[in-house]
Amino acid sequence: MKSATTVLAMAEIQALGWQARWVGELDHGLLRAPSVKLRSARCGRKGDVVYGVDLRVCRPNADQYLSTTALHSLEHVLLEGLQRHLPEHFISVGVMGCQTGFYLVFLNEGRAEVLCDVLAEIFAELLDATEVPYQHSEQCGNYRNHDLRQAQDVARRILQARARWLEAT
Repeated sequence: MKSATTVLAMAEIQALGWQARWVGELDHGLLRAPSVKLRSARCGRKGDVVYGVDLRVCRPNADQYLSTTALHSLEHVLLEGLQRHLPEHFISVGVMGCQTGFYLVFLNEGRAEVLCDVLAEIFAELLDATEVPYQHSEQCGNYRNHDLRQAQDVARRILQARARWLEAT
C-alpha cells in the first residue's frame, strides 16, 4: 500500500532556511535552547505540506524547565498569536510534556525566516501585554494556572537569543 504522505527532500528543506542535519529527532543531550527546529515536513497527495516545528525554550535534561504556569500562559500566547499572524497556515500548538518547549504545526508555511519573524513578533507583543489571552474561566479549563510576568520573563529570554534560534545543537 502506498503511503498517504511523503517527506520533503533535504534540498527543499534547506531552501526553506532549515539545516537538514537538524531535521527530525535529535539526541536531546545535544539540543540547545532557545531554538526553533524543523521536526518534519510531510506532503499530502494533493501537494499540501504539513510542517512540524519544535520551539525549544529550555535545554533538555539540564534542570531548566518551564513552570506549569509559564508553560500554560505561553501556550495561550502562541495559540492566539499564531492564529492572528498566520490564520491560513497555523494548525496547532502543543506543549512538550518535559516542559522544555512547544510543538507547532503549520500547513503550507515552512519558511524558517517567516516562522521565526512571526514568533519574534508574538514574543515582543507579549512584553507589552496586560493579560494572557484566553485566561478567563469561559475560555480556559484551568484559568487560575497562568502567570503573565513569568511568561514575559521567558519571552524576554527567548528574544535575547533570537540571532541563534536556528542553531539546534
